[in-house]
Amino acid sequence: MQIQDHPAAAGTNSGAPVGDKHKRDRQDGDGATPDPSSKRMRPPGVRSVGWALVQAARLHRARTGDRLAKLGLFAGQEQVVQALAAAGTMTMGDLAALLRVRPPTASKTVTRLAALGIVERRAESGDGRVVRVQLTEAGLAKAEAIERIQEEVEAELLDHLDKTDRRRLRKLLRKAARGLAEAAGASGQVTEADAEIEAEDETEGLPA
Repeated sequence: MQIQDHPAAAGTNSGAPVGDKHKRDRQDGDGATPDPSSKRMRPPGVRSVGWALVQAARLHRARTGDRLAKLGLFAGQEQVVQALAAAGTMTMGDLAALLRVRPPTASKTVTRLAALGIVERRAESGDGRVVRVQLTEAGLAKAEAIERIQEEVEAELLDHLDKTDRRRLRKLLRKAARGLAEAAGASGQVTEADAEIEAEDETEGLPA
């Protein structure tokens, strides 16, 4: 059966193959409205826990970073300052274990903070191979400012969660972080703070 030309094709080369016409139509239709029946594109892994975690972490980091920049710090450096503010003095190994990072990573951050006059390093008395780190007076002032920043961003992060949800989220994230740290070979010891928080979770009756 012969296929008749569509009226809209008047004036065109009627001898051109139909397949060529369809090819031209596809090329000319780049700006056309997408077919509503086509599958809607979604970001990869949008249903995964990791994807949601990355998005929340990215926003949290951005909000924190904007405030830390006013203190002359980069996001991530505040964790070292806070750890030292709580402990007073720590070895590089203990600091890396607490932050669940590799020792070279902790050492690099400490070197940068030392250049800013925020921390100072001292060799352990009787064993020069062991280096202890502590905050300077300027570092202690930074620690107080960082604490205020953390409280502000924490309030924004948890604004839509009740007390139980907050504790459950914290517990689950700590377990997830522990698993990743173990996989990366950077697992650290359970600190007094860890034990205290876990005890609070048990008191609240949160599942293990």
